[in-house]
Amino acid sequence: MVDVTTTSSDLYPVTRVADAREATAAAGIDALLLTPGPDLRYLTGYDALPLERLTCLVVPAEGEAFMVVPRLELPAAEHSPASRLGLEFVPWDETDDPYSLVARRIGPAATVGLADRMWAMQSLRFRAVMPGIEQVLAGSVLREMRMRKSPAEVAALREAGAAIDVVHALVPGLLKAGRTEREVGKDIAEAILAAGHATVDFVIVGSGPNGASPHHELSDRVIQAGEPVVVDIGGQMPSGYCSDSTRTYSVGEPPADFAAYYEVLRQAQDAACAAVRPGVSCESVDAAARQIIEDAGYGDRFIHRTGHGIGLETHEEPYIVSGNTEPLAPGFAFSVEPGIYLAGRHGARIEDILVCTETGGERLNNQPRDLVVV
Repeated sequence: MVDVTTTSSDLYPVTRVADAREATAAAGIDALLLTPGPDLRYLTGYDALPLERLTCLVVPAEGEAFMVVPRLELPAAEHSPASRLGLEFVPWDETDDPYSLVARRIGPAATVGLADRMWAMQSLRFRAVMPGIEQVLAGSVLREMRMRKSPAEVAALREAGAAIDVVHALVPGLLKAGRTEREVGKDIAEAILAAGHATVDFVIVGSGPNGASPHHELSDRVIQAGEPVVVDIGGQMPSGYCSDSTRTYSVGEPPADFAAYYEVLRQAQDAACAAVRPGVSCESVDAAARQIIEDAGYGDRFIHRTGHGIGLETHEEPYIVSGNTEPLAPGFAFSVEPGIYLAGRHGARIEDILVCTETGGERLNNQPRDLVVV
């Protein structure tokens, strides 16, 4: 069990709504409309239930923010971290139209920013009550804030990384020839919760040829002796911040060609991690891994980006991929996870979460990266 020591007030400071209001005005947007999801939680700490009944934080470019909530959800909102912010809670009853309520409160507007994860049903209803008002993504305003993690956020991600490391340390004892991927996955899911996570987000156990599918789902395939197994796991901590780490194992001695390209992969992952520092572009980190894999003749077997940002979502900006010229900055947190996949045979991936510091990159996962033969 990993202790979670970062407090809610550290993770979700009361200044964020005001910061978002300033960014909204600077972007020329009249208001942000944030329904339950990571954007709302980022600004308020409120992990609101995503329901068909509208909960919406309204952050106008001018004036005070307020939160529209179903009356039956009002007690939950008032007892959430959002209560520290001095927000006005505007409850609505079952026979009210909360979308029109929001439109009236906003008044004349040209552009509103909708939460990136808002349901289409909700965005269309907002469009109906705000005809002629342009809808854009709130992420265009919030991305800079969310990408640059505060020290408290980095601490929360560090706790998440340590928790998932505890689980990977247990995996060799769970992998045995004759067990199914699903049986192993069930044990891993239980271990993720026991290590301190609030939820299990995903468990990938890709044995033999299934390891060549990066997002393989658990199956009833029986693990065989001599097979590599890709284990990619993650969850969300009580803080709201996520873990994500991949290690590759072998049940008995692996095939010779696998052992050869696994060493290439390990070198590529090390090179990409070593490339992390402020001012280096996201695509440069991708290139550091990709060049080594291409030089070894496996370029066409590395079929995905090198990494993705992580925080309140497992996948968020920045993306470590060719074409992304965004320079890294202190506080950026992301995965470095090159992979090599031989379709129909086997595959391998090594994944750590890193945070960019003032001087380089800090790995938040510290389990061994050499191939573990069990």
